[in-house]
This record gives sequence, structure tokens and C-alpha cells, in this order.
Amino acid sequence: MKPIGIIGGLTYVSTIEYYRYMNELANEKLGDAEAAKIIMYSVNFGEIKVLTEAEDWDKISVMMCDAARKIEDAGAACLLLGANTMHKVADEVQAAIKIPIIHVAEAVAKDIRGHDMKKVGLLGTRYTMQSGFYSDHLAKYGIETIIPEQDDVEFINYTIYYEFSKNIFSAQTKTAYLDIISKLKQRGAEGIILGCTEIPSLINQSDCAIRLFDTVKIHSAAGVEYVLSY
Repeated sequence: MKPIGIIGGLTYVSTIEYYRYMNELANEKLGDAEAAKIIMYSVNFGEIKVLTEAEDWDKISVMMCDAARKIEDAGAACLLLGANTMHKVADEVQAAIKIPIIHVAEAVAKDIRGHDMKKVGLLGTRYTMQSGFYSDHLAKYGIETIIPEQDDVEFINYTIYYEFSKNIFSAQTKTAYLDIISKLKQRGAEGIILGCTEIPSLINQSDCAIRLFDTVKIHSAAGVEYVLSY
């Protein structure tokens, strides 16, 4: 098994889940005491948060590219950007390295296609929901993407940066998210993409009748599948 590369710390809360899922999946595939080989570069989310809120994507790209090169030099066979939002600079990062980036939106689109859905809701940071990288990938598979109303977009964005990044998951916030999901369902969403890697720590499938797509699990599975078939 070749090593999986991942840029972590985006945030540490979801990076823990990535690490756990990749090892669980590798063990499930390989058996015995086998585990995934993982090369991780963990960044300081505080720096990323400041740059993100300033929308200084050029500096973020430089940081991501630097981390990606270090991971590639360490021997990784592929790279996962351990946050949905960072895929806003995925093309720039891919241009800086020779190993492939396992793109979260592509992995999610393939998963949704397997459930024969035509319209899904997307939750995530403001930058993930309002950028085109998800809708573009899903559109290739004939899937329409819808996002919450603007007030809900701002609420979700706030909770991600000021609650979830600090490992705060409250019952009040959970209730609000479930209401937002209900509104997306009323608008025709057949499934909901948990397009921030911390959201699955707040809500899971047992909380909803509508299908949820956990991007941490889907992304981790795509990485493991790649290195096992390498």
C-alpha cells in the first residue's frame, strides 16, 4: 500500500476523523492488523482562517502548494486537501505537484450518482457554497446543486469558523442545521452534502430522513481506494 498524503489541520477536529476513517477503511480492505500509510502536513488553522476571511486566496494557495510539495517529496502517492473550502485552490495546488489530488467534489459527485439523484443541497462555508467547484463537478453527472438562503449561508459559515473549529457542537446549532436541511428538502433536494468536514460531527444520518453525504467518509474512501489500486 502506497502512502496517502493529506494536508491536515483544516481543522484538527476533522483531521482526526480523516485519520480514523482512512485507517479503518484500510484495515477493512486488508484485514489482520493492517493500517493506512499516511503522510500528513498539519497547518495552523488560525493563519488559514485569517486569510480566508480576508479572501486572500493567493496566500492560501502559496501555503497549500508548499505543504503539498513537502508531502509529495516525502513519498505520498496522492494528495487529499483535508477541507472542502481548500478545494477553491485545488487547481493551483495540482499544478504545483505531479501526484494527483483526490478532489472531494469529484468523489462526492460519483457517490451521489450511485444513488440516482438529480438535485442535492450543499452545506459548507460561504466560500464552498458560493464557489463553483461543487456545482461544476456535480453538473458533469447531471446533478443540480442548491444552497440555503443568504441568512442561513451566513449562519452556517459563522458556526463553522467560530464553533466547530474549536470543537464546539451545541444542541441549539444542531436544531438550526436540521431546520435548514428541512428547507432545502422542501425546495426539492433529494440529498444533502455535508460539505464542511466538521458538519458530520454535529449531525449524522440518524438525525435525518433525507440522505446525507458525509464528505470526510467519502473523501477518505476515495483516497484509500486510489492507493490500494495504485
